[in-house]
Amino acid sequence: MEFFSHIILGLLVLIASAFSSANADKTHYHDFVIQSTPVKRLCKTQNVITVNGMFPGPTLEVNNGDTLVVSVVNRAQYNVTIHWHGVRQMRTGWADGPEFVTQCPIRPGGKYTYRFTIQGQEGTLWWHAHSSWLRATVYGALIIHPREGSSYPFTKPNRETPIILGEWWNANPIDVVREATRTGGTPNVSDAYTINGQPGDLYNCSSQDTVIVPIDSGETNLLRVINAAMNQPLFFTVANHKLTVVGADASYVKPFTTTVLMLGPGQTTDVLISGNQQSARYYLAARAYQSAQNAPFDNTTTTAILEYKSAPCAAKNCSSSKPILPPLPAYNDTATVTAFSNSFRSPNKVLVPTDIDENLFFTVGLGLNNCPPNFNRSSQCQGPNGTRFTASMNNVSFQLPSTFSILQAHQSRVPGVFTTDFPAKPPVQFDYTGNVSRSLWQPVPGTKVYKLRYGSRVQLVLQDTSIVTPENHPIHLHGYDFYIIAEGFGNFNPQTDTSKFNLVDPPLRNTVAVPANGWAVIRFVADNPGVWLMHCHLDVHITWGLATAFLVENGVGELQSIESPPEDLPLC
Repeated sequence: MEFFSHIILGLLVLIASAFSSANADKTHYHDFVIQSTPVKRLCKTQNVITVNGMFPGPTLEVNNGDTLVVSVVNRAQYNVTIHWHGVRQMRTGWADGPEFVTQCPIRPGGKYTYRFTIQGQEGTLWWHAHSSWLRATVYGALIIHPREGSSYPFTKPNRETPIILGEWWNANPIDVVREATRTGGTPNVSDAYTINGQPGDLYNCSSQDTVIVPIDSGETNLLRVINAAMNQPLFFTVANHKLTVVGADASYVKPFTTTVLMLGPGQTTDVLISGNQQSARYYLAARAYQSAQNAPFDNTTTTAILEYKSAPCAAKNCSSSKPILPPLPAYNDTATVTAFSNSFRSPNKVLVPTDIDENLFFTVGLGLNNCPPNFNRSSQCQGPNGTRFTASMNNVSFQLPSTFSILQAHQSRVPGVFTTDFPAKPPVQFDYTGNVSRSLWQPVPGTKVYKLRYGSRVQLVLQDTSIVTPENHPIHLHGYDFYIIAEGFGNFNPQTDTSKFNLVDPPLRNTVAVPANGWAVIRFVADNPGVWLMHCHLDVHITWGLATAFLVENGVGELQSIESPPEDLPLC
């Protein structure tokens, strides 16, 4: 009898372990080969840097709780790193990816394996190169489904489609940024925007490859919209269809309905769309939101086609019936952006950090450097009135180190790579959104970080300035999500603007679109040790120095400390 009970017990253990392994978190292994690939767009074939010859790169799908192990081999001629945009990277800062911040680049011929676990995040994120301007073509979606056995907090959609908005140049993007760095002027604007790598019907030589997004009458589908453009916030809409926003930056939001989205580069928005219109073909369309004054920008429109499967003329044989084109907001329609931004709430009451330990105030904006004496004024100082464009936070224009990454220098106590004296508030207070004295237009270059004690509760006011021009800046913080507790226009007033703080159900994001000539206030708890870049996600601005980094110290014990560096971490 005892023998049988042992067998039954053993069977029960086997069954229990089978059940638990069915629900166990998985490890996903991927190989990324960075390589040059010929790609034809806008009537022209050019070699672009891709992952595995794909443009856009592969979509990675995981569940909340899963681990990713991505082996990257660099067969291209440029240094490269990969950033997993929006992934919290708890204690795994070595896998975050920004070049010379958390790692030295993967040199041509080199390799590095990124290992990290998704913890408590569900929705849409993405990955992209974080070295020079390689992310123009090196990017893809990172989709995080609920844990096995869990479900969405909304009705399960019939199908899901990633919609990745990108930006295309009829040139090598590395040449574009190098030329701008040489001249000190603005980089050439892009030649097209793309949806899933394709410009769409409104461009030359493009309509045969326009992306088709299928839908059927009665279906509800999930569109996972990602702005992977280099330098442009974008409006997005679908002709004759309403969009119900259910998530952003891999956090759920209280659902709200809109006809138009605005995404700054780096931001993601999950929307439900219902097949409740006449069976036909409808354009999805995206074009620029341009808040900077008198600045050149790409004013073209990218499209894909929402196609009802039961539409009278299916797929490619109906060039005669043009899809319906939706109206888009005016390029400078800040009112629509503000209304959209103010609609975001967390689904329920959240625990917003209070009893603030670190009360920070960072200006974000552009600047102009005087022409250095050894520069040729006509060819190397092509900014306004013979200057060179620059950008800064709190008057510090961020410069990346070149011999060590900041995290490696911190971990190994290497002096001379960075300093920890980034100012907690602007060195000089002024009328940030008014007529700023020219004496404040030239920032100081430096590799300065701001040190945070583990567990400190942080409030950060991000204040746009009108230096050169006010502009909407998508500010991204690596390694963290944060609550956006308020936004407004003009100069932030600590006496009166605190009344606007939402401390009940503010949205949780990883990238905040700081309003043009305005401000945003974010809060987070510094519970992830490491070095975390915070920068404008308009790549032209990070190139000019619109960045800083938080150095979050280790707490007590292993679980509050960053892991040891991996053995294959690239050397500089």
